[in-house]
Amino acid sequence: MAKKVLAFDFGASSGRAMLGSFEDGKINVEEIHRFSNDTVIVNGRMHWDILRLFFEVKTAINKAVKMCKIDAIGIDTWGVDFGMLDDNGELMANPVCYRDERTVGMPEEVFEKITKHELYSRTGTQTLRINTLYQLYYLAKYRPSVMERIDKILFTPDLMAYFLTGKKRCEATISSTSNFFDPYNKKFDTELLEKLGIRSDILPEIIQPGESYGMLSDALCEEFDCEPIPVVAVCTHDTASAVAAAPTEGDFVYISCGTWSLFGTELSAPLINDESERIDYTNEGGYNNTTRFLRNIMGLWLIQESRRQWIREGENVSYGDLEREALACEPFQCFIDCDAPEFETSGDLPNRVRKFCEVTGQYVPKTRGEVMRCIYESLAMKYKLHFETLRKATGKSFENINILGGGIKDTFLCSLTADATGVPVYAGPAEATVMGNIAVQLISLGEIKDWKEARKIVGDSIELKTYLPKDTKSWDEAFVEYSKYLGKSAK
Repeated sequence: MAKKVLAFDFGASSGRAMLGSFEDGKINVEEIHRFSNDTVIVNGRMHWDILRLFFEVKTAINKAVKMCKIDAIGIDTWGVDFGMLDDNGELMANPVCYRDERTVGMPEEVFEKITKHELYSRTGTQTLRINTLYQLYYLAKYRPSVMERIDKILFTPDLMAYFLTGKKRCEATISSTSNFFDPYNKKFDTELLEKLGIRSDILPEIIQPGESYGMLSDALCEEFDCEPIPVVAVCTHDTASAVAAAPTEGDFVYISCGTWSLFGTELSAPLINDESERIDYTNEGGYNNTTRFLRNIMGLWLIQESRRQWIREGENVSYGDLEREALACEPFQCFIDCDAPEFETSGDLPNRVRKFCEVTGQYVPKTRGEVMRCIYESLAMKYKLHFETLRKATGKSFENINILGGGIKDTFLCSLTADATGVPVYAGPAEATVMGNIAVQLISLGEIKDWKEARKIVGDSIELKTYLPKDTKSWDEAFVEYSKYLGKSAK
């Protein structure tokens, strides 16, 4: 009988639990539980409601063990955020969300103690204020009493695994999002932390994808009335899981398209040099000790938060409505830099788009459709920019792009990406993160031979949709205008 595994995939706005198995040459996936993931602002600080999320994890496990025998559990989440445990192993506070503004200005303060160049040379990490390094630096400098009480920190998936097993371990791919991970030696750069006055003894041991955190605790086995279940450290960073499931071989470019757009390629070793530093690319861990050489781009958050704002204003608009309205508008009227700081946080994003266009002397979008067209085309232009940047940095030609994740449901964006970059775009799988999570569990159980076989199986399990470029000339011409607004901000 085929083994069954339970995969948890946490995104910035929702989570789900999926049953997976390998039968008849294909990976089968069945959703058994879905739940929202809502941040909570208390006294001006934005938190993840981690205990409610763990309640949902327990609910899903309870459902799963009543359906069938579960042979393993795996968890993936977003990167950089962490929970703090005291010396009794108790959670000190709800984890703070990376979008919280406590890290505004922290990179600049860190660079007063260690140069930006040295930091990049050591970690090969894109400078983002959300990174764990800047969160810990804030605590060390401005909340030293909190820092003193920490016994261990655990990244979000590691924290969930700790709740399940009682074991304090950090998986490598999630650890590599921290900005204090040594990508050459695959360990934390404790010397770097000490230079910045951050305690390094708060870090647990690192384990690799495919290893086990431990078994489901006796108390939980009794609660669920089940036998002990191993909790497997999959590629616990959601992008690492998605890339592990990329149905391809050889050199390829991926866009892991969700709340963030992760634009990059897979390398056998880190790429850290003057050019990679100039373009501010990051080197994060992947399955089988590969390197995900990538750039974080503000992705579907721009569309998601715009829709939330319109709903707050009483406009019951769907994503399909927004896509149709954008499609009906005239192209190339105005652009934003998607990564401008005013687009990072929640709030009235449509008016921030309008303000950006006004301040930069462009046409100011009036309707919902015009705002959406601006966002869509600006995202596609950003992909065009980084496609050429990635080719130059790696010296590879790259003849196509593979879009992974839920963003493939946005057919308009997929089509614009092909037009903007001038190469075919292959969209799929939509459930890339979950399939990568499941695949690593099945490899660890011996159901699938190895990583290469897993990628072939993923390809056999889905149907890729192809988007061919059409009007690339007009995109090349419009790119000249778009380039004028890179690095601009209305703040």
